[in-house]
Amino acid sequence: MKLNIKNMVCSRCLKVLRQELEQLGIKVSSIELGVLVIDEMAGNHTEIMAKIESVLHTNKFEIIHSPEEVLVEKIKHFLLCKIEEPPLDSTVNLSQILSTEFNHEYKSLSKLFSHFENTTLKKYFIKLKIEKVKQLIQLRQYTFSEIGHLLDYSSVNHLSRQFKEITGESMTEYKNAELANRRPYDEIS
Repeated sequence: MKLNIKNMVCSRCLKVLRQELEQLGIKVSSIELGVLVIDEMAGNHTEIMAKIESVLHTNKFEIIHSPEEVLVEKIKHFLLCKIEEPPLDSTVNLSQILSTEFNHEYKSLSKLFSHFENTTLKKYFIKLKIEKVKQLIQLRQYTFSEIGHLLDYSSVNHLSRQFKEITGESMTEYKNAELANRRPYDEIS
């Protein structure tokens, strides 16, 4: 049985979900971001699904039923992978990358994404980039200019303006703050 799952954003999500399901005696055949495959099991299908949904709900995941939502979740995973593997490629813009990857016009992808996520693809990607900026600032391995370059900002000033617009604080203020207020990727909207 194949289930499409919303809000799976990292390898820890996969590990936790696999462990918790297997503790309940549910055999996970395979698991990857956004997709869970369960071996067919003897027993009451309704009870098994209730257990699966309980584990998903407890961990802030949910089953996706419509093909449109599956596509939106695939777009989110694709963008997360792009962010996790800097430097970003500045030779091709986001609309071209997504159109090619998903074999749809960007306009239709954007409209679909906005419908389900209540934000535009562009704004979502910017928010992902800002969370990555926060992570890179916390690592203290890169200058602000290097971070800007890694995430394909035209200048450190552009990055600084966007960071302040999204977070309400400058990158320096964020760097010097005692508490880093990063958001989990699955909570970005």
